[in-house]
Amino acid sequence: MAYLFLSLAITSEVIGTSLLKSTEGFTKLWPTAASLGAYAVAFYLLARTVEKLEVGMVYALWSGVGTVIIVIIGMLFLNEPVTAVKVLGIGLVVGGAVILNLGGTH
Repeated sequence: MAYLFLSLAITSEVIGTSLLKSTEGFTKLWPTAASLGAYAVAFYLLARTVEKLEVGMVYALWSGVGTVIIVIIGMLFLNEPVTAVKVLGIGLVVGGAVILNLGGTH
């Protein structure tokens, strides 16, 4: 159940971040409300996740996977350039998450 909460927290965070541009600096009511609501859900689910899993590993996955997804969204839908540095960065984030998970708990 903890990994389900983590997946939903990541999804909520990605939604909140994706909506930020449409808030126009938090001057548009509905996009702002949706963005902040998505972040609230993300933090609630993140808090539930850390009840069962290590906070360091959870935060690394939450922020890392969210970052990777946002970079991909930017490249696919916002016409942001695909560069070797971005691809390398994504690879490093994914590699770091894998290493943290392989470390496990003792």
